Amino acid sequence: MGDSGNSVPSAGTKSVQEATSATKQISSELLDLIGIKGESSEPGPGVSECGDGKDREKYFTMYHPWSFVPASGDQLAEVMERLKAELPGRGWKIVEYGPDSSQNKNLNLTADNDERKFSVNIVHKAKGTPQNLSVTVVSGCYQVPDGQRVEHF
Repeated sequence: MGDSGNSVPSAGTKSVQEATSATKQISSELLDLIGIKGESSEPGPGVSECGDGKDREKYFTMYHPWSFVPASGDQLAEVMERLKAELPGRGWKIVEYGPDSSQNKNLNLTADNDERKFSVNIVHKAKGTPQNLSVTVVSGCYQVPDGQRVEHF
């Protein structure tokens, strides 16, 4: 999904509730993979437009931004290396890994899961106080089942 330019790939047909559940599942799996003690932020997934001129009443994507603050920030560099190593064995393709262009040169990991039609971007904010991971999960473009409309939230 990160390689696909501006076009959002189709993720099939799902209700907004089903897509929300799938998005929460991806975030939960990522939190389990992080595997250290800490706290994650609470806001749940949201609904966005697919773009490409698609009807916003019939087509939608899911996004779920959250952050993770570890009990000890010095573990996050190791967590990023582990994610880079373990995500491919779980169906993810690493499409970017390295420092971003910000002044802090935050370590950035972007991975796509073509089978599940999700992409994730994880940024290790090492210079922040406290150190944290900023995680954004996004889905491909879903179409609601016939007779349903997209519930935007």
